[in-house]
Amino acid sequence: MRVATASEMREIDNIAIDEYGIPGTVLMENAGVAVIRRLESIWESLAERKFCVLAGKGNNGGDGYVIARHLANQGAKVKVFLLGEKAGISGDARINLDIIDKMGLDIIEIVSERDWDKVKVAAAFSDCLVDALLGTGFRGEVGGDMAHIIDIMNAAGKLVIAVDIPSGVEADTGRICGKAVQAAYTVTFGLPKPGLFLYPGAECAGEITVADIGIPTAVVSRQNIKQNIIMAGMVRAILPRRSPAAHKGTSGRTLVIAGSRDLSGAAAMAAEGALRAGAGLVTLSAPASLQNLLAMKLTEVMTKPLAETETGGICREAVGEMLQLASGSDVVAIGPGLGRHEETASAVRETITAAQCPLVIDADALYALAGYTNLLNECAALPVLTPHPGEMARLTKLDVEAVNADRVGVARQAAGEWGCIIVLKGARTVVAFPDGEIYINTTGNAGMATGGTGDVLTGVIAGLIAQGMSSHDAAVAGVYVHGLAGDVAAQGGMVGMTAMDLLKAVPAALYGITGC
Repeated sequence: MRVATASEMREIDNIAIDEYGIPGTVLMENAGVAVIRRLESIWESLAERKFCVLAGKGNNGGDGYVIARHLANQGAKVKVFLLGEKAGISGDARINLDIIDKMGLDIIEIVSERDWDKVKVAAAFSDCLVDALLGTGFRGEVGGDMAHIIDIMNAAGKLVIAVDIPSGVEADTGRICGKAVQAAYTVTFGLPKPGLFLYPGAECAGEITVADIGIPTAVVSRQNIKQNIIMAGMVRAILPRRSPAAHKGTSGRTLVIAGSRDLSGAAAMAAEGALRAGAGLVTLSAPASLQNLLAMKLTEVMTKPLAETETGGICREAVGEMLQLASGSDVVAIGPGLGRHEETASAVRETITAAQCPLVIDADALYALAGYTNLLNECAALPVLTPHPGEMARLTKLDVEAVNADRVGVARQAAGEWGCIIVLKGARTVVAFPDGEIYINTTGNAGMATGGTGDVLTGVIAGLIAQGMSSHDAAVAGVYVHGLAGDVAAQGGMVGMTAMDLLKAVPAALYGITGC
């Protein structure tokens, strides 16, 4: 499903109005009616229900006036609160404001302290509050009267439905600076906006409905929209299907280069992640001192010992062995638990630039690339990097807050500059490609906020590539499957979930998508 930024949606609206001759009032009417339809799905009848429509000065407020008119026509009791004076309303919004004014609807301009008391009382006795304050063009910090009215809405304890996007949420990033409306439902128009899916905005959106407001499909199709939400049907279409005649040799060979003396668990989880994703043969190559431990722990995984440093990490002498193993593999996953010794980091960089097969690069291998991201352009195949926000901050020389404030923008810029696929992990993982294409994942849950789940993801993506998927498709499908496995595991309770629970749920997640 495509997702439009605020500027893209504005351009779509303008083309519909200017080139196709669809009046803006028609689009506004259709938007308001779409919200009414959603309200009708909540209540069998709107008659006698009490509604507060809280409207701003722009077109979002205009949508609110349309909603108020239709509510009144259905016998609902409606109060409209305008943040400001009627004189400040113009254009299509003014047309709809004048209509409800002539209908005799109760319209209160919030200009005095007494008016604020009216808002509080009306909200307290309403069945539903309609948020038509700020639209998708909002950027920055909510303060002053806008913050005050949002506080009243959130404190009222009533059902809130947001028009296009909850007020205070930035449409492109999901960023909230100051206050934002906590909606139970959001009806968004034409195409959904990234901020409805990216946290913290996603936490305010509630249940999202995407409404058709009559924009010709040709207008949308001609836009070069590169943001997408990963959907089950998309993943179902690209996941590999196993032939009845398949054997381990035809299901792909994965090499995992991981582990150090103090971090053997990460290596084990990455290797098992590849197995659980369906790879036929998985080899875990780790420092020699871990050989016996890993061989006992992973009975289905082949283990290959590597020369190591005095501190128990891979040393540069191991590069030749790693490259030889890589030459017989369909994909290499490198990084989980390798440690941060400089000699290990040097060996990682040398291996990454010399390997001829696809790479999935995670954890300490990302640490080794900090300051050396130019090496990614030398990779023989398009590499997949799977950083969490802290690792991304180090790679980009930003702080974690800046990364999380614009996850799509940061991931997109890095993928383009470094010539790689970025899988920026976290709540709503973002997958970015060098051409600017973006996929936002919506599977997964807070139970996955535990050590080792990222290592599992590295293995899952590598395991899918081993089975013949392109790195592009494996990154998209991998994050969806990984998150869905977390959702399966969470059916037993989120608190106390472990990465091992996630691993065990991967086959069930795959079965839920493909039926095999």
